[in-house]
Amino acid sequence: FRLPWSHVCLLFHADDNMLHGPVFLQEPSSVIFPLDSEEKKVKLNCEVKGNPRPTVGWKLNGTNIDIGMDYRYSTVEGNLLINNPNKTQDTGTYQCVATNPFGRIISREAKLQFAYLENFKTRVRSTVSVRQGQGMVLLCGPPPHSGELTYAWIFNEYPSFVHQDNRRFVSQETGNLYIAKVEASDVGNYTCVVTNTVTNSRVLGPPTPLILRNDGRTWLGFFGCHPGFKEWPQIFPR
Repeated sequence: FRLPWSHVCLLFHADDNMLHGPVFLQEPSSVIFPLDSEEKKVKLNCEVKGNPRPTVGWKLNGTNIDIGMDYRYSTVEGNLLINNPNKTQDTGTYQCVATNPFGRIISREAKLQFAYLENFKTRVRSTVSVRQGQGMVLLCGPPPHSGELTYAWIFNEYPSFVHQDNRRFVSQETGNLYIAKVEASDVGNYTCVVTNTVTNSRVLGPPTPLILRNDGRTWLGFFGCHPGFKEWPQIFPR
């Protein structure tokens, strides 16, 4: 049994005109916004349907946003636009609220975060001395940031980077550089390079000089403190 096309169109038309409460077609998703972006605008999506057409508002951290009180906020077809977003004022959890005479719905939570990477505060680092054949760790200590980071180390001068092998290891969790059984060729200046993968910005820490000591004492360092590198307790002699 098949309905004529004219009847099918009438059925769909009748369905569109049925009175019903709001329904989400698209809910907002979390956003990580690079602070140094040239766009200078954040968009949080919200698309709803309903009959009569729902009015759409927004909440920030559970509080209604008064669009008319802040020129930076505006809504376009339910979507929230934030012009010149500010890390202090705009970071938080957003929800879209749709209302008509037949109901009110609140969207899932969407977090707005800002990705950034500040410069290192310390300008000078103390010299590290270690006996030849002993193990040691150089601490990176990344500066204030938001967003995923990656780490590398420069040996003496760019573009000479430390290559990881069975003696050298760069932790991508802390940025620390581990060297087992230090050799004379390891003597020099080491600089931690921190890259924010969201903003693609990069900063260099102050160089840390590494020298050999010959006073006969053992420098024990931070042996085996990285859980992802199980061989360190064996390759750091005491």
